[in-house]
Amino acid sequence: MKKILALTSISILLLIGGLYASPFYFLLYGAKMMIETGRDTAFIGDHIYFDNRVVKAADTATDWPKHLAYNRIPLSPKMQELHQQYGSVAHVVIYKDSILHESYYDGYSDQSKSNSFSMSKSFVTSMLGKAIMEGQIESLDQKVSDFLEGFDQGYAAKLTVGDLASMSSGLEWNEKYDLSLNGMMEAYISPDLTRVMKKSIITSPPGEGFRYLSGNTQLLAMVLQEATGKNISDYFSEKFWQPLGATQDALWQLDSAANGMEKAYCCFATNAKDFARMGKLYKDYGQWEGEQLLDSTFIAKSTQARFSESPEYGYGWWMAPYKDQQGFAMRGHLGQYVIVFPESDLIIVRLGHQKGPKKDAFGPQMFHDLIDEGFQMIAHVSQP
Repeated sequence: MKKILALTSISILLLIGGLYASPFYFLLYGAKMMIETGRDTAFIGDHIYFDNRVVKAADTATDWPKHLAYNRIPLSPKMQELHQQYGSVAHVVIYKDSILHESYYDGYSDQSKSNSFSMSKSFVTSMLGKAIMEGQIESLDQKVSDFLEGFDQGYAAKLTVGDLASMSSGLEWNEKYDLSLNGMMEAYISPDLTRVMKKSIITSPPGEGFRYLSGNTQLLAMVLQEATGKNISDYFSEKFWQPLGATQDALWQLDSAANGMEKAYCCFATNAKDFARMGKLYKDYGQWEGEQLLDSTFIAKSTQARFSESPEYGYGWWMAPYKDQQGFAMRGHLGQYVIVFPESDLIIVRLGHQKGPKKDAFGPQMFHDLIDEGFQMIAHVSQP
């Protein structure tokens, strides 16, 4: 019996060792995460299970003022039901830069941190605009090979930073949260993101069409690190989070490598009203309290579709058409949204556990319902 147990133990150790040395090494970390969290996929509170880098807030924070009609307009029964059905944790409506409505659920408050998921892609693209504005990157047309090794041959030699930002890289990547190599799950749980991204292969001509891939944003973050000489958490804090008067230090999830690489495509944790600050910045075409933080022409380009056959996406931002208005949005896994309508001076934020069924390329049904609710609210305010 002792021999059998010893052989079994040795076999298990050899299996683990072999797995660690194989391309499937990240499965070990996935198993560890599942044991620690009791979950088999990403969730909005997962930042406590990973390493994080602090994104420092302003020394002097600025709170959103409350609208005269603050929380006087009740949510519709339909929206209340949707919040319960899909596990919303925050719903904030900002009209004319004042809080018109805010509600929180599931033990969350206006100070609770929640994972952005892919809303952070809009943050990374904003940093690209800032780096261009400051001359650290020439333009959207500058080649990725000017910053990263291994991108000077074949299709990769044609790849630009704008192609990464507009999801048109031609990158080979699996966007699904399954156990595929060179894809989302490996990037999410890998202890070494640089190791993951070094396997990147551009297999089709870049700049020819939209294909949503998180690997694009991770590569763009690596470009930004090379261009600015700073990790993206510190750069974002200096150029955006502090100037915007954020009330809280945010957290950006890292891999577990020695120097720590941010999961740039996701995993920026903060509260709902601080998320809304980036919406206001874009609503106001880069101005914040009289200072031009981001070039207005870059914002205008980012919030328009690059490809006519894919009208849902620009440069790091999703489009949000509504009746005769053109809005835009940050969108994240499980239904994290900051939705902006500049013409109506309206910002809508929703954070939660589920997003519900898909309606169209512009978003799930709940995304559209949130927009309807927001416009119904401001219509009430406008009535005499």
